[in-house]
Amino acid sequence: MAEKAKKSRPIRILVADDHPMVREGLSAVLNHDPGMEVTGQAVDGRDAVEAFRRLRPDVTLMDLRMPEIDGVDAVTLIRKEDPAARVVILTTFDADEDVYRAIQAGARGYLLKEAGRRELLEAIRAVHSGKTWIPPGIAAKLADRLNASPLTPRETEILRLIGSGRSNKEIAAVTSTTEGTVKIHVTHILRKLGVKDRTQATTLAVKKGLIRLE
Repeated sequence: MAEKAKKSRPIRILVADDHPMVREGLSAVLNHDPGMEVTGQAVDGRDAVEAFRRLRPDVTLMDLRMPEIDGVDAVTLIRKEDPAARVVILTTFDADEDVYRAIQAGARGYLLKEAGRRELLEAIRAVHSGKTWIPPGIAAKLADRLNASPLTPRETEILRLIGSGRSNKEIAAVTSTTEGTVKIHVTHILRKLGVKDRTQATTLAVKKGLIRLE
């Protein structure tokens, strides 16, 4: 009897999103399915970590960009506390770097909010059963990111400064290096990104999620 009760228990889900309407909408969809139950909601990344610690859900639906702590950092903290935790990223962002960081952090699924109800439920069931769920288009972006030449932390910093409109002289001052060193880094950045100039580098970096323009 105990084994039968265990099998019939609904999948317990934590929904983490900073938009109230999204949380409520997702909860309504999931609670409508007899095999699922939303046991809690979180309004930001920090709240998600605390709610996970308190509720120990079977699956956590995590928005990618939230205040306090973003989705990737929240996944990292949750997985550090419970390596077996099953998290599905549910977001509007599908940039190469976003996907890569989420999977590296330990997310078992990655789904866009434009996905239909059926795909959402299938993703949750798959991840709950121990599988991964990455749609073909997202998987292709992940493959592109894995095959690309990674930027060094210094190159990423300089790319971010380029995106903010800084000149080589200004970048040199901020990073405590020389203009010559900055020029070398810029050359490496352009080569790795496969672009011809700083404007193209900034555009591509934003598209891939390498940097964010405030």
